[in-house]
Amino acid sequence: MRPVGRFFMSAFELLGKDNNSQARLGKLQTAHGQIDTPVFMPVGTRGTVKGLTPRQIKETGAQIILANTYHMMIRPGTEVVEALGDLHGLMGWDGPILTDSGGYQVFSLSELNRIGDDGVEFASHIDGRKIYIDAKIATEVQNTLGADIFMCFDECAPFPCEKDKLIAAVDRTIRWARICKDTHANDRQLLFGIVQGGIDKDLRARCAEELVKLDFDGYAIGGLSVGEGHENMKLTTEFTAELLPENKPRYLMGVGMPKDIVAAVRAGVDMFDCVLPTRNGRNAFAFTKNGPLRLRNSAHISDTSPIEEGCGCYACENFSRGAIRHFFNVGEMLGPILVSLHNITYFQGLMAEIRQKIADNTFNAWAEEFLSSN
Repeated sequence: MRPVGRFFMSAFELLGKDNNSQARLGKLQTAHGQIDTPVFMPVGTRGTVKGLTPRQIKETGAQIILANTYHMMIRPGTEVVEALGDLHGLMGWDGPILTDSGGYQVFSLSELNRIGDDGVEFASHIDGRKIYIDAKIATEVQNTLGADIFMCFDECAPFPCEKDKLIAAVDRTIRWARICKDTHANDRQLLFGIVQGGIDKDLRARCAEELVKLDFDGYAIGGLSVGEGHENMKLTTEFTAELLPENKPRYLMGVGMPKDIVAAVRAGVDMFDCVLPTRNGRNAFAFTKNGPLRLRNSAHISDTSPIEEGCGCYACENFSRGAIRHFFNVGEMLGPILVSLHNITYFQGLMAEIRQKIADNTFNAWAEEFLSSN
Protein backbone atom coordinates (compact mmCIF):
# COMPACT_ATOMS: atom_id res chain seq x y z
CA MET A 1 0.00 0.00 0.00
CA ARG A 2 1.55 3.28 -1.11
CA PRO A 3 1.35 6.22 1.32
CA VAL A 4 -0.27 9.30 -0.19
CA GLY A 5 0.67 12.62 1.41
CA ARG A 6 0.99 12.06 5.15
CA PHE A 7 -1.45 9.14 5.41
CA PHE A 8 -2.13 5.78 3.83
CA MET A 9 -4.84 6.00 1.21
CA SER A 10 -7.56 3.34 1.64
CA ALA A 11 -5.56 1.37 4.20
CA PHE A 12 -8.70 -0.53 5.24
CA GLU A 13 -10.65 -2.75 2.87
CA LEU A 14 -14.09 -3.97 3.90
CA LEU A 15 -14.48 -7.45 2.43
CA GLY A 16 -17.97 -8.27 3.57
CA LYS A 17 -20.59 -8.21 6.32
CA ASP A 18 -22.75 -10.76 8.06
CA ASN A 19 -26.30 -10.50 6.70
CA ASN A 20 -27.92 -10.73 10.14
CA SER A 21 -25.67 -8.45 12.19
CA GLN A 22 -23.17 -5.62 11.86
CA ALA A 23 -20.19 -8.00 11.96
CA ARG A 24 -17.55 -7.12 9.35
CA LEU A 25 -14.72 -8.89 7.60
CA GLY A 26 -11.81 -6.73 6.47
CA LYS A 27 -8.13 -6.23 5.77
CA LEU A 28 -5.98 -3.44 7.18
CA GLN A 29 -2.73 -2.62 5.40
CA THR A 30 0.21 -1.30 7.42
CA ALA A 31 3.87 -0.58 6.71
CA HIS A 32 4.82 -3.92 8.30
CA GLY A 33 2.14 -6.12 6.82
CA GLN A 34 -1.52 -6.83 6.37
CA ILE A 35 -3.95 -7.56 9.20
CA ASP A 36 -7.10 -9.66 8.84
CA THR A 37 -10.01 -8.27 10.85
CA PRO A 38 -11.64 -8.81 13.28
CA VAL A 39 -8.33 -9.09 15.12
CA PHE A 40 -7.12 -9.47 18.70
CA MET A 41 -3.81 -7.82 19.66
CA PRO A 42 -1.69 -9.26 22.51
CA VAL A 43 -0.31 -6.54 24.77
CA GLY A 44 3.42 -5.95 25.21
CA THR A 45 3.23 -3.15 27.76
CA ARG A 46 6.95 -2.60 28.33
CA GLY A 47 8.19 -3.78 24.97
CA THR A 48 7.48 -7.48 25.38
CA VAL A 49 4.47 -9.75 25.75
CA LYS A 50 5.24 -11.06 29.23
CA GLY A 51 7.05 -14.38 29.27
CA LEU A 52 6.84 -15.10 25.54
CA THR A 53 9.23 -14.65 22.63
CA PRO A 54 8.13 -12.97 19.39
CA ARG A 55 8.46 -16.31 17.62
CA GLN A 56 6.09 -17.93 20.11
CA ILE A 57 3.64 -15.05 19.71
CA LYS A 58 3.71 -15.38 15.92
CA GLU A 59 3.11 -19.14 16.15
CA THR A 60 -0.17 -18.48 17.98
CA GLY A 61 -1.47 -16.75 14.85
CA ALA A 62 -1.11 -13.22 16.24
CA GLN A 63 -0.77 -10.63 13.47
CA ILE A 64 -0.17 -7.44 15.47
CA ILE A 65 0.92 -6.59 19.01
CA LEU A 66 0.47 -3.51 21.18
CA ALA A 67 3.04 -1.51 23.12
CA ASN A 68 2.51 1.23 25.68
CA THR A 69 3.72 4.74 24.93
CA TYR A 70 3.70 5.84 28.57
CA HIS A 71 5.98 3.00 29.69
CA MET A 72 8.30 3.32 26.68
CA MET A 73 8.63 7.04 27.35
CA ILE A 74 9.45 6.47 31.03
CA ARG A 75 11.79 3.52 30.46
CA PRO A 76 13.99 3.10 28.47
CA GLY A 77 13.10 6.50 26.97
CA THR A 78 12.12 7.55 23.47
CA GLU A 79 15.70 8.24 22.39
CA VAL A 80 16.87 4.80 23.49
CA VAL A 81 14.03 3.10 21.61
CA GLU A 82 14.95 5.07 18.50
CA ALA A 83 18.62 4.12 18.87
CA LEU A 84 17.70 0.44 19.16
CA GLY A 85 15.85 0.47 15.84
CA ASP A 86 12.47 1.82 16.99
CA LEU A 87 9.89 -0.47 18.59
CA HIS A 88 10.34 -3.17 15.97
CA GLY A 89 14.04 -3.44 16.77
CA LEU A 90 13.53 -3.25 20.52
CA MET A 91 10.74 -5.84 20.55
CA GLY A 92 12.25 -8.16 17.94
CA TRP A 93 8.92 -8.14 16.11
CA ASP A 94 8.83 -7.62 12.34
CA GLY A 95 5.04 -7.42 12.06
CA PRO A 96 2.63 -4.56 12.73
CA ILE A 97 2.70 -2.78 16.10
CA LEU A 98 0.10 -0.45 17.63
CA THR A 99 0.86 2.04 20.40
CA ASP A 100 -1.67 3.68 22.66
CA SER A 101 -1.14 7.36 23.38
CA GLY A 102 -0.23 6.94 27.03
CA GLY A 103 -3.28 8.93 28.03
CA TYR A 104 -4.93 6.13 29.98
CA GLN A 105 -1.80 5.49 32.05
CA VAL A 106 -1.21 9.19 32.64
CA PHE A 107 -4.70 9.53 34.09
CA SER A 108 -4.98 6.20 35.90
CA LEU A 109 -1.50 5.13 37.07
CA SER A 110 0.27 8.38 37.90
CA GLU A 111 0.03 10.79 40.76
CA LEU A 112 -1.28 13.78 38.86
CA ASN A 113 -0.09 17.25 39.66
CA ARG A 114 -1.99 19.26 37.08
CA ILE A 115 -4.53 18.60 34.35
CA GLY A 116 -5.22 21.46 31.98
CA ASP A 117 -6.74 22.03 28.60
CA ASP A 118 -3.23 22.06 27.14
CA GLY A 119 -1.85 18.87 28.69
CA VAL A 120 -0.87 17.03 31.85
CA GLU A 121 2.00 17.28 34.30
CA PHE A 122 2.47 14.14 36.36
CA ALA A 123 4.91 12.31 38.60
CA SER A 124 6.61 9.24 37.18
CA HIS A 125 5.52 6.05 38.93
CA ILE A 126 9.17 4.90 38.77
CA ASP A 127 11.13 7.71 40.39
CA GLY A 128 8.68 10.55 40.99
CA ARG A 129 10.28 12.93 38.49
CA LYS A 130 7.95 15.50 36.96
CA ILE A 131 6.97 14.87 33.33
CA TYR A 132 4.82 16.97 31.07
CA ILE A 133 2.89 15.54 28.14
CA ASP A 134 0.43 17.09 25.75
CA ALA A 135 -1.09 16.11 22.41
CA LYS A 136 1.88 17.43 20.42
CA ILE A 137 4.44 15.62 22.57
CA ALA A 138 2.42 12.37 22.56
CA THR A 139 2.28 12.47 18.77
CA GLU A 140 5.97 13.27 18.33
CA VAL A 141 6.92 10.48 20.74
CA GLN A 142 4.79 7.95 18.85
CA ASN A 143 6.17 9.13 15.52
CA THR A 144 9.63 8.39 16.91
CA LEU A 145 8.67 5.03 18.41
CA GLY A 146 7.74 3.93 14.90
CA ALA A 147 4.58 1.90 15.50
CA ASP A 148 2.49 1.15 12.43
CA ILE A 149 -0.68 2.44 14.12
CA PHE A 150 -0.83 4.95 16.93
CA MET A 151 -3.51 6.67 18.93
CA CYS A 152 -4.42 10.28 19.57
CA PHE A 153 -3.79 11.66 23.05
CA ASP A 154 -7.10 11.62 24.91
CA GLU A 155 -8.60 11.86 28.38
CA CYS A 156 -10.14 8.63 29.61
CA ALA A 157 -12.67 9.52 32.31
CA PRO A 158 -13.35 7.07 35.15
CA PHE A 159 -16.69 5.38 35.81
CA PRO A 160 -18.77 6.75 37.35
CA CYS A 161 -17.86 10.33 36.46
CA GLU A 162 -19.52 13.64 37.28
CA LYS A 163 -21.17 15.13 34.20
CA ASP A 164 -19.11 18.34 34.16
CA LYS A 165 -15.86 16.35 34.36
CA LEU A 166 -17.04 14.01 31.60
CA ILE A 167 -17.88 16.98 29.37
CA ALA A 168 -14.44 18.48 30.05
CA ALA A 169 -12.78 15.16 29.15
CA VAL A 170 -14.66 15.01 25.84
CA ASP A 171 -13.80 18.63 25.06
CA ARG A 172 -10.11 17.96 25.69
CA THR A 173 -10.19 14.73 23.67
CA ILE A 174 -11.58 16.61 20.66
CA ARG A 175 -9.17 19.52 21.05
CA TRP A 176 -6.17 17.23 21.46
CA ALA A 177 -7.23 15.09 18.48
CA ARG A 178 -6.96 18.17 16.21
CA ILE A 179 -3.45 18.84 17.52
CA CYS A 180 -2.43 15.20 16.99
CA LYS A 181 -3.68 15.30 13.41
CA ASP A 182 -1.79 18.53 12.70
CA THR A 183 1.41 17.24 14.37
CA HIS A 184 1.53 13.78 12.78
CA ALA A 185 4.62 13.69 10.55
CA ASN A 186 5.37 10.08 9.62
CA ASP A 187 3.52 8.92 6.51
CA ARG A 188 4.31 5.25 7.23
CA GLN A 189 2.08 5.36 10.31
CA LEU A 190 -1.71 5.29 10.65
CA LEU A 191 -3.31 7.62 13.19
CA PHE A 192 -6.55 6.68 14.99
CA GLY A 193 -8.88 9.04 16.84
CA ILE A 194 -10.48 7.94 20.12
CA VAL A 195 -14.17 8.51 20.89
CA GLN A 196 -14.79 9.26 24.56
CA GLY A 197 -17.93 10.13 26.51
CA GLY A 198 -18.51 7.41 29.09
CA ILE A 199 -21.97 5.86 28.68
CA ASP A 200 -23.52 9.24 27.79
CA LYS A 201 -24.95 8.90 24.27
CA ASP A 202 -25.06 12.65 23.61
CA LEU A 203 -21.40 13.07 24.49
CA ARG A 204 -20.41 9.98 22.48
CA ALA A 205 -22.29 11.35 19.49
CA ARG A 206 -20.68 14.79 19.75
CA CYS A 207 -17.19 13.34 20.15
CA ALA A 208 -17.66 10.96 17.21
CA GLU A 209 -19.04 13.70 14.98
CA GLU A 210 -16.09 16.01 15.61
CA LEU A 211 -13.50 13.26 15.14
CA VAL A 212 -15.07 11.99 11.92
CA LYS A 213 -14.72 15.50 10.51
CA LEU A 214 -10.95 15.16 10.98
CA ASP A 215 -10.84 12.04 8.78
CA PHE A 216 -8.55 9.79 10.80
CA ASP A 217 -7.22 6.49 9.44
CA GLY A 218 -9.30 4.63 12.01
CA TYR A 219 -11.43 5.21 15.08
CA ALA A 220 -11.30 3.75 18.57
CA ILE A 221 -14.02 3.47 21.17
CA GLY A 222 -12.26 4.36 24.41
CA GLY A 223 -13.32 4.77 28.02
CA LEU A 224 -14.99 1.36 28.43
CA SER A 225 -14.07 -1.68 30.52
CA VAL A 226 -13.55 0.73 33.43
CA GLY A 227 -16.33 -0.58 35.67
CA GLU A 228 -19.49 0.17 33.69
CA GLY A 229 -20.47 -3.50 33.35
CA HIS A 230 -21.16 -5.76 30.37
CA GLU A 231 -24.60 -4.38 29.48
CA ASN A 232 -23.51 -0.73 29.52
CA MET A 233 -20.41 -1.65 27.51
CA LYS A 234 -22.54 -3.52 24.97
CA LEU A 235 -25.07 -0.72 24.54
CA THR A 236 -22.42 2.01 24.34
CA THR A 237 -20.37 0.03 21.83
CA GLU A 238 -23.40 -0.63 19.63
CA PHE A 239 -24.39 3.03 19.72
CA THR A 240 -20.90 4.38 19.05
CA ALA A 241 -19.95 1.93 16.30
CA GLU A 242 -22.91 3.07 14.21
CA LEU A 243 -21.56 6.64 14.31
CA LEU A 244 -18.21 5.70 12.77
CA PRO A 245 -17.35 5.54 9.05
CA GLU A 246 -17.97 2.17 7.45
CA ASN A 247 -14.76 2.40 5.42
CA LYS A 248 -12.46 2.85 8.43
CA PRO A 249 -11.39 0.28 11.05
CA ARG A 250 -13.09 0.41 14.45
CA TYR A 251 -11.14 -0.47 17.59
CA LEU A 252 -12.61 -1.21 21.04
CA MET A 253 -9.78 -0.45 23.44
CA GLY A 254 -8.83 -2.62 26.41
CA VAL A 255 -11.69 -5.11 26.10
CA GLY A 256 -10.82 -8.80 26.23
CA MET A 257 -13.44 -11.08 27.77
CA PRO A 258 -14.54 -13.46 25.01
CA LYS A 259 -18.24 -12.61 25.39
CA ASP A 260 -17.44 -8.88 25.19
CA ILE A 261 -15.43 -9.43 22.01
CA VAL A 262 -18.17 -11.47 20.34
CA ALA A 263 -20.83 -8.91 21.28
CA ALA A 264 -18.66 -6.07 19.96
CA VAL A 265 -17.92 -7.87 16.68
CA ARG A 266 -21.66 -8.25 16.24
CA ALA A 267 -21.92 -4.46 16.68
CA GLY A 268 -19.37 -3.85 13.90
CA VAL A 269 -16.05 -3.59 15.78
CA ASP A 270 -12.86 -4.78 14.04
CA MET A 271 -9.98 -4.57 16.54
CA PHE A 272 -9.40 -5.54 20.18
CA ASP A 273 -6.59 -5.64 22.74
CA CYS A 274 -6.35 -6.74 26.35
CA VAL A 275 -3.87 -8.02 28.94
CA LEU A 276 -6.26 -10.80 30.04
CA PRO A 277 -4.61 -13.71 28.16
CA THR A 278 -1.22 -13.19 29.77
CA ARG A 279 -2.34 -11.72 33.10
CA ASN A 280 -4.64 -14.68 33.66
CA GLY A 281 -2.01 -17.03 32.30
CA ARG A 282 0.41 -15.91 34.99
CA ASN A 283 -2.25 -16.81 37.55
CA ALA A 284 -2.95 -20.35 36.27
CA PHE A 285 -6.27 -19.33 34.69
CA ALA A 286 -6.77 -20.84 31.24
CA PHE A 287 -9.38 -19.90 28.64
CA THR A 288 -10.96 -22.85 26.82
CA LYS A 289 -13.94 -23.45 24.56
CA ASN A 290 -15.62 -25.18 27.51
CA GLY A 291 -15.10 -22.28 29.88
CA PRO A 292 -12.31 -21.20 32.24
CA LEU A 293 -9.93 -23.66 33.82
CA ARG A 294 -8.16 -22.97 37.13
CA LEU A 295 -5.04 -25.07 37.04
CA ARG A 296 -4.03 -24.62 40.68
CA ASN A 297 -7.07 -26.66 41.75
CA SER A 298 -6.22 -29.97 43.40
CA ALA A 299 -8.51 -31.76 40.94
CA HIS A 300 -5.68 -31.48 38.40
CA ILE A 301 -2.91 -32.94 40.59
CA SER A 302 -2.64 -36.17 38.55
CA ASP A 303 -4.57 -35.05 35.47
CA THR A 304 -2.82 -36.29 32.32
CA SER A 305 -5.05 -34.39 29.88
CA PRO A 306 -3.88 -31.19 28.18
CA ILE A 307 -5.29 -27.78 29.03
CA GLU A 308 -7.69 -28.22 26.10
CA GLU A 309 -8.24 -31.26 23.92
CA GLY A 310 -7.67 -30.47 20.25
CA CYS A 311 -5.65 -27.31 20.89
CA GLY A 312 -2.50 -27.25 18.79
CA CYS A 313 -0.46 -24.93 20.99
CA TYR A 314 2.93 -26.03 22.35
CA ALA A 315 1.57 -26.23 25.89
CA CYS A 316 -1.31 -28.54 25.00
CA GLU A 317 0.79 -30.74 22.72
CA ASN A 318 3.57 -31.31 25.27
CA PHE A 319 2.33 -30.85 28.85
CA SER A 320 -0.44 -32.20 31.05
CA ARG A 321 -2.63 -30.23 33.42
CA GLY A 322 -0.95 -32.04 36.30
CA ALA A 323 2.51 -31.03 35.16
CA ILE A 324 1.48 -27.40 34.68
CA ARG A 325 -0.13 -27.37 38.13
CA HIS A 326 3.14 -28.63 39.60
CA PHE A 327 5.13 -25.84 37.89
CA PHE A 328 2.85 -23.24 39.44
CA ASN A 329 2.98 -24.82 42.90
CA VAL A 330 6.78 -24.87 42.99
CA GLY A 331 7.17 -21.39 41.49
CA GLU A 332 8.69 -22.45 38.18
CA MET A 333 8.34 -19.80 35.46
CA LEU A 334 7.40 -22.46 32.90
CA GLY A 335 3.86 -22.64 34.33
CA PRO A 336 2.94 -19.01 33.57
CA ILE A 337 4.69 -19.24 30.19
CA LEU A 338 2.71 -22.30 29.12
CA VAL A 339 -0.70 -21.00 30.19
CA SER A 340 -0.02 -17.56 28.67
CA LEU A 341 0.95 -19.26 25.41
CA HIS A 342 -2.22 -21.34 25.46
CA ASN A 343 -4.41 -18.33 26.26
CA ILE A 344 -3.09 -16.24 23.38
CA THR A 345 -3.56 -19.25 21.10
CA TYR A 346 -7.16 -19.51 22.34
CA PHE A 347 -7.85 -15.85 21.55
CA GLN A 348 -6.31 -16.12 18.09
CA GLY A 349 -8.39 -19.24 17.46
CA LEU A 350 -11.51 -17.38 18.59
CA MET A 351 -10.81 -14.55 16.14
CA ALA A 352 -10.11 -16.98 13.30
CA GLU A 353 -13.43 -18.71 14.01
CA ILE A 354 -15.22 -15.35 14.08
CA ARG A 355 -13.73 -14.40 10.71
CA GLN A 356 -14.75 -17.75 9.22
CA LYS A 357 -18.31 -17.45 10.56
CA ILE A 358 -18.64 -13.96 9.06
CA ALA A 359 -17.32 -15.24 5.73
CA ASP A 360 -19.81 -18.11 5.83
CA ASN A 361 -22.62 -15.75 6.88
CA THR A 362 -23.33 -17.87 9.95
CA PHE A 363 -21.86 -15.49 12.51
CA ASN A 364 -25.05 -14.16 14.10
CA ALA A 365 -26.51 -17.57 14.95
CA TRP A 366 -23.12 -18.73 16.21
CA ALA A 367 -22.75 -15.55 18.32
CA GLU A 368 -26.19 -16.06 19.90
CA GLU A 369 -25.19 -19.55 20.99
CA PHE A 370 -21.74 -18.38 22.17
CA LEU A 371 -23.16 -15.53 24.25
CA SER A 372 -25.87 -17.70 25.82
CA SER A 373 -23.27 -20.23 27.00
CA ASN A 374 -20.61 -17.79 28.27
